[in-house]
Amino acid sequence: MADVARPARLSRLRELLAEERHASQQDLSSALAADDITVSQSTLSKDLVAMGAIRRRAADGSLVYALGTDGDVPGLALEKLARLAAELLQSIQSAGNQVVLRTPPGAAQFFAATLDAARLPGIMGTIAGDDTVLLIAADDHRAGEVIAAISDMTRTGKPHTPTTQKDDK
Repeated sequence: MADVARPARLSRLRELLAEERHASQQDLSSALAADDITVSQSTLSKDLVAMGAIRRRAADGSLVYALGTDGDVPGLALEKLARLAAELLQSIQSAGNQVVLRTPPGAAQFFAATLDAARLPGIMGTIAGDDTVLLIAADDHRAGEVIAAISDMTRTGKPHTPTTQKDDK
């Protein structure tokens, strides 16, 4: 069996999920194996989480794996962000409208992609390295709101969105 790079494996897995006919991880693993892609159950499970895969009802009523989108399950991206913040976030620091988030090595890009998918108000964009995410907020005030929301998610593991309150400026 061929040793396939992660991007190629994820690409093929994305295609399989689009078919919406695989009821179990074993089905997906077998389909990947048919394409000479070997993957452990643990790695496949992590890939499915990273891709935001969900189980949904197919036309025949059976549960199948599919690609999830923010519109499929309300708050899915925000829930994922809250869970990952609690699991991965090691520190948060800010300088003006810039927020620096530290993660374990190798987790920053995954965390930044989840942060982008959650579309928290006030975030203009993110840049990720190996263990650091640079988040750019619209302004200093928004940066404070985002820090409060992410800090709350880190403590509780529950979704929280920044709320903008009008100030007397």
